[in-house]
Order: sequence, then C-alpha cells, then structure tokens
Amino acid sequence: MQNRTPISIADLEVALEWSSSGQPYESQAFIDRTTGELHLQSMHGELGELLPPDLEDSSQYIAMPHKNDLDLGRQLVFDFADSESPHMADEVRRIFREKGAYGRFKVLLERTGELQKWYEFENAATQKALLQWAEDNGFQVEGGNAN
Repeated sequence: MQNRTPISIADLEVALEWSSSGQPYESQAFIDRTTGELHLQSMHGELGELLPPDLEDSSQYIAMPHKNDLDLGRQLVFDFADSESPHMADEVRRIFREKGAYGRFKVLLERTGELQKWYEFENAATQKALLQWAEDNGFQVEGGNAN
C-alpha cells in the first residue's frame, strides 16, 4: 500500500472555498503533495504569505479544482431539484437561465421551507467530492467526517 500524505478535511474545505471564490483561476489553492501544506494565491494581490517559488511544479504541488469542476455548482443545484424537490425542478432551471440565480434559488428554497434541506444536500455532496478528490490525488484525509 502506498503512503498517503495526511491532510485535514478542514484544509480541503478551505482550499475548495478559496479556489471557488471567484471565476476559475482567479484564486487558487495549492496543496503540497509531500506535506499537505496549503498555499493560497490570488490574482488580486498578496495575502501576506510567502509562496514557494516552485508552486507551479505539478510534481510537488496540486491545485484544488474549482467547485464547478467537481460538479458542485449549477449541476448540484439541478441534482437537488430533481431528487429532493422535483415539484420545483422546472422553476429552478428557469431561475438558472439568468444572472443572480443562486440568490433567487435560495429565496425560493426559503419560501418553500427547503433551505436547510439544500444546505445538508450541498454539504454531503461537497464532503463526498472532497474525499474522492483527496483519494484520487494521494492524500489521507483526517478529521471531520473523513474515515
């Protein structure tokens, strides 16, 4: 069995949130393949952290993908609507044809009393995607729901 680099679920969550905070590649989170250390980079300036000079070396560091690359964006909303709230699936798809869709989606869920259900669905899908990504990339996840 191959040795896996330990990383905390909390660091994976931070990395995903950071890399997904804007458009793809606007903010990136890199994880050291050897130590599991997290490095955050932004196109908007310095963060006060001295970044390793070889950060672009994919043999040493791996970039956390954007949530859309893990099907945790619009596709997850559609999956939720189809499986958990099929009575509003058509309305959800209409909402996502225009800008500002996430805000309107959450207003709809709040109005129908399903906002908490969405948060639980989203959290479970995110945890599953992060655990799978970590496994696929040679990390051993520690803490939280990761076993």
